[in-house]
Amino acid sequence: MAHVAANLKDKEDSKEFAALLKESLRGQSKFTGNVVKGTVVAVDNEFVIVDVGLKSEGRIPKQEFSKPGEDPEIRAGDDVEVFVERMEDRNGESVLSREKARREEVWIELEKSHKDNQRVTGIIFGRVKGGFTVDLGGAVAFLPGSQVDIRPVRDVGPLMGNPQPFHILKMDRSRGNIVVSRRAVLEESRQEARSDLLDTLKEGQIVQGVVKNITDYGAFVDLGGVDGLLHVTDISWKRVNHPSEVLQIGQNVDVQIIRFNEETQRISLGIKQLEDDPWKGVAAKFPVGSKLSGRVTNIADYGAFVELEEGIEGLVHVSEMSWVKKNIHPGKIVSTSQQVEVMVLDVDADKRRISLGLKQCQENPWAAFAKSHSVGDTFEGEVRNITEFGLFIALSPEIDGMVHLSDISWEDQSEAALKQFEKGQKAKVKILDMDPNKERVALGIKQLTEDPYQGAAAPGGLAKGAVVTCTVSEIGDKSIEVTISDGMTGTIKKADLSRERSEQRPDRFAVGEKVDAKVISVDKKTRKVTLSIKAREIDEDKQAMKEFGSTESGASLGDILGAALQEKENRGKKAEGAEEEKPKKKAAKKKAADKEAE
Repeated sequence: MAHVAANLKDKEDSKEFAALLKESLRGQSKFTGNVVKGTVVAVDNEFVIVDVGLKSEGRIPKQEFSKPGEDPEIRAGDDVEVFVERMEDRNGESVLSREKARREEVWIELEKSHKDNQRVTGIIFGRVKGGFTVDLGGAVAFLPGSQVDIRPVRDVGPLMGNPQPFHILKMDRSRGNIVVSRRAVLEESRQEARSDLLDTLKEGQIVQGVVKNITDYGAFVDLGGVDGLLHVTDISWKRVNHPSEVLQIGQNVDVQIIRFNEETQRISLGIKQLEDDPWKGVAAKFPVGSKLSGRVTNIADYGAFVELEEGIEGLVHVSEMSWVKKNIHPGKIVSTSQQVEVMVLDVDADKRRISLGLKQCQENPWAAFAKSHSVGDTFEGEVRNITEFGLFIALSPEIDGMVHLSDISWEDQSEAALKQFEKGQKAKVKILDMDPNKERVALGIKQLTEDPYQGAAAPGGLAKGAVVTCTVSEIGDKSIEVTISDGMTGTIKKADLSRERSEQRPDRFAVGEKVDAKVISVDKKTRKVTLSIKAREIDEDKQAMKEFGSTESGASLGDILGAALQEKENRGKKAEGAEEEKPKKKAAKKKAADKEAE
């Protein structure tokens, strides 16, 4: 009986305990996986003991009750919400989590904000690979590095630990992933500020901006929601080869609005416009002909830029760099940052251009040569170079004069005339012309001798229509070349070799053979003489016809010429007889005179 009574008592105790447990659970039938309220029983150095009304308390790490970077503010007796992971573990303790409870609460709110596209507040508290961690009131989100700001941020230190607005880009509750963006919030604010800013911008206005990006041609400056272009030519009055020389991304700059197109919303900015224009009165400061000292700032293929003072540069064209060095890169004459003496050649204040000369500050070797020599002088010089159009003869160690191909020989004006010369050879020349301004000295070799075409033989021997005796020098297919006299040459074309067509053959002549021909034309420029044997024969026929008869008399030309030749021969014999009779008659006259004297 006692045993039965004990069993009944145990059942009653179990029912009482079940009732008490049910009451303590406050009507919650399911604990695992839910957030419940509990009471802090105790707090030690590592854990917070929380009673949620289960058979045993749960131990929660102390750091789960603290905010990032702060100490936890939790005491015994405080009511907290925790997440029940398991009713009890193998040690008989409840497995609780404050962090999961907070996350569960926050997730509900965050999902609502994400759905409504509303901003949420969070605190950047740590760095991870590719970005940062953000506490969204209990839920940890990932902030990519590209979503921190509109512009790249080098130092995120000032942003950490401060509550800031974020946009939720995506959420995955099953994985516990949240991705947020601070940049999206800034862009929204920027767009709102952009409209307000565009309404206030005016040309000539001075505003402050931040260098957003740098390119080869300039820099883009953020004016607070609107970007403007600061062209490289508007950064400074002095030469700027690349904007990165004077600007850095993220740098704060004061700029002036030069142009503002309201339709395209394009804004052109300038920094140099905030300073005085150094080109004002430049013509008075740098008069033409003055010599100045400057620094070489840049070298190009076409010349070198020389800074005369801050913001003012002039160009020394490659043609004004040296009296003697031609077709050479300016970098082989001057170097960057070199101090040089230059002369002002021209000033154009409107186009902001100053032309400078480097060689004008040195002695002109062409002018020096012209002072010591005169046109008509002869001298001997070294052949410096041979080209297809002539010879270059050394005038001094620095400069050369030129003998044009046409001034080498009276007879041969082809490139063959150059073959008699070699580099380094001495050649006697005559000065034909000098122009120090154009840096030219014209020389001649053929002028050292008399022009055979202008000599004594020219008026009589080479007059058009004259008959001259020539020597065959070359036989071709369509002509023969002849030497006239004093080295002069001429040409007899195939059709002019004879009056008879059958005799118009160049091969019937031999080199060295003498022929008589009539001068048809003399070209003094090309030095060409054209002759004709045919024309000479026709002229002889005409003369014979004129002297001895005509074809109209009935006699043939052969008869006339035969008779003419016979008459000539008879006249010759009579003349010989007359010469023989003269001594006889003279002797008879003398004898008669002697008798009369006796």
